[in-house]
Parts: sequence; C-alpha cells; structure tokens
Amino acid sequence: MLLSFLERRKILKGKNTLELTPLRLYSYKTDQRSSVTIIIPKFKKKFALKYITPLLKSPDIKLNLDEYGSFAWLNMDGKTKVSTIVKNMKEKFGENFQQAEYRISKYITQLYEQRLITFKEIQNEETKHG
Repeated sequence: MLLSFLERRKILKGKNTLELTPLRLYSYKTDQRSSVTIIIPKFKKKFALKYITPLLKSPDIKLNLDEYGSFAWLNMDGKTKVSTIVKNMKEKFGENFQQAEYRISKYITQLYEQRLITFKEIQNEETKHG
C-alpha cells in the first residue's frame, strides 16, 4: 500500500534533508541543453495499461524541469547527499543561486512528497509503514 502525503511528510519530519541521499523513482530524458523531462506513467495497473493506454495520445505524463531542477535531478544518483548537490549547484550557478540550502531542501522535499524520489536512508521506514 502506498503511503499518504501526510505519512510521507511524517517520516521526513525531524530528518536533516541535507544529510539524506535522494533516489530517482522515474525515468527521464535530457535534451542537448541538459534540460530534464521526467516521464511518469499515467497508469500502473495491468487492466488500464492493456485497455486504456492504447486509447490515449500519450501513455505518460511529462514533467519538464528548469535549469536548476534539471541540474539537481541529474545529481540524484543514489550516491550523492543533498549537501553535496547544494555544493555542486553553488559551484555551477554561483551568484545566481541565493539561499541554496533552503531552496534545494524545499525542492527535494516537494519531489519526495509527490513520490518522484525517495531517500536511501528512509526506504526501510517507508516499507514498514506501507
């Protein structure tokens, strides 16, 4: 069973986001400018995949990320902690990237709450609750 939004938020509460290691849960495409498009299947159940998906224009939802979001997404490899992603973003974007820790922590928390990523350190907690 999938955890609700509030259950996922409760697991994350009290954790230092900067010390967590994000893992992508969906595939993605990049273009020549390294802009990321996350590909989210519209359906997961066999019935819907077999009978409804062929009727649709596209079987996926495509989520286009901006320059900052794309850079962060590409760094979420399951090995890199959020604090390192912040450091990498500061190096790449320099003066243009103010309040980096807060902005990236908030962004990554939103990705987690929307089930686009999870964290290596709390995967076990999610399976216990679910």
